Amino acid sequence: MARETAEFVNLYGKWRGINRFPALVMVLELLAERPEATERGYKLPDIEPLRAWIKQETRLGNPALAEKVKACGDGVLKRALDWSAAVNADVAKIVRGVPPFPHVRESLQKLFPVADIVVVSATPGEALHREWEEHDLARYAGLICGQEMGTKAEHIKYAADGKYKSQNILMVGDANGDLKAARTNQVLFYPINPGDEPQSWKNFLDKDADLFLSGRYAGAREEKLISEFGAHLPEKPPWKTR
Repeated sequence: MARETAEFVNLYGKWRGINRFPALVMVLELLAERPEATERGYKLPDIEPLRAWIKQETRLGNPALAEKVKACGDGVLKRALDWSAAVNADVAKIVRGVPPFPHVRESLQKLFPVADIVVVSATPGEALHREWEEHDLARYAGLICGQEMGTKAEHIKYAADGKYKSQNILMVGDANGDLKAARTNQVLFYPINPGDEPQSWKNFLDKDADLFLSGRYAGAREEKLISEFGAHLPEKPPWKTR
């Protein structure tokens, strides 16, 4: 039950890809709405200090949270920091030998000679660097931005604002947060459909990268793909529709 709730928030619903701390709050809140949880005695814990920190901080990563804990000593924030550190340790131990989706490497190789590539992510920077370097992909990225460097929208702004025309910037992503970051910066968006990633990347490699590079992606093609993308990310969790 807890795992199903966490997977819906982080992987299978419209909030897919959000930062781990807002995701944690959402999972705990959704669990409090599930009869299966409350019947077993679950009650929403006091997470107000975490909510308040999320509202005031944009660099939602362990370094910023550690600074806050050091400054205020709040027990709720300390527990969140300990949990996040444990997640990082588990990821470092478990996530090995997971190759990129088919057609990702070829897409990066195609763009590398003609485009500046930046990794924009809510994942901790250490994990991003380790995974991109493990699979020899870091060579294609001029910059790798993780959660410690701000929001995805801030990553795009800092990397591209004033340097490129908006129609020459393309955010490639698989979450609504990626689309929102693109729209915030008024740049183009190419969706990778969750559950159908290989085909999305194949379409990008075979067709859409060339459309973007030639200035023909914006408009009907982008709108069609974004519409299809939305259907892959439901707002209602499966236990509310069963």
